[in-house]
Amino acid sequence: MSTATTTDRARQVVVTLAEVFCIVGTLVGTGVIGTRVAESSGGALAADATLLAPLGPAFSIWSVVYAGLAAYTIWQWLPSVAASPRARATGWLAAASMALNAAWLLVTQQGWLWTSVAVIVALVLVLGVLVQRLTDLGAPATLADRVVVDGTFGLYLGWVAVAVCANVTATLVEQGVTPSSPVADAIAVAVLVVVVGVAAVVLARTGRRWTFAAAAAWGLSWIAVGRLTDSPESVVVGAAAVVAALAVLALAARARPVGAVSA
Repeated sequence: MSTATTTDRARQVVVTLAEVFCIVGTLVGTGVIGTRVAESSGGALAADATLLAPLGPAFSIWSVVYAGLAAYTIWQWLPSVAASPRARATGWLAAASMALNAAWLLVTQQGWLWTSVAVIVALVLVLGVLVQRLTDLGAPATLADRVVVDGTFGLYLGWVAVAVCANVTATLVEQGVTPSSPVADAIAVAVLVVVVGVAAVVLARTGRRWTFAAAAAWGLSWIAVGRLTDSPESVVVGAAAVVAALAVLALAARARPVGAVSA
């Protein structure tokens, strides 16, 4: 077991501070000390704001992600983990992801939607690099690694990959980009195709990550439920979202096991 260095200790502290910042941002975004996300930015991010907005229950996935981030923060302090390759490869990126998460919640409070788009795109990129690093390290050796690290960040990336599309769409609609119904449906379907394409790339590069696929499918499924049961209604988009969710799961089933993916 390697001895923890000063850099390792600094990383552990930064991850912990980022987790605290993330908790503060969550309290703001859930309305405990701020305005709920669905009610901020003039309601642009509400579940019925756009064709690609997931229905409200979809956001319960954040509870699992936040629990995973808290567990990761504790995990990286374990003596056997502090100087491990997995902690060193992911710590700074994990801290960045938590800080970006909190930043997104804070900027949406101000109604800065284009800034929120920049933040969430940065978050997707950070998580993508983090998960790629996990792939480069090979299959997790312990159950804790598999659940707390690979599981948490796979889930996180899968959900945010869908959320970024909803965020961009909400921003465009808020800016007055409101095409006619057939055109709007076609654009929404095209975006869903892009989501599946992104999922295909992620799974091809990082292997059979079921948490990633499940989170993406979860978000897509709730887009489908929203369009089929709530406003704005669209059978076309709802059906396309169902197909997209199933396609992501099928891609995961066909992907190579994580340990078989070349670094």
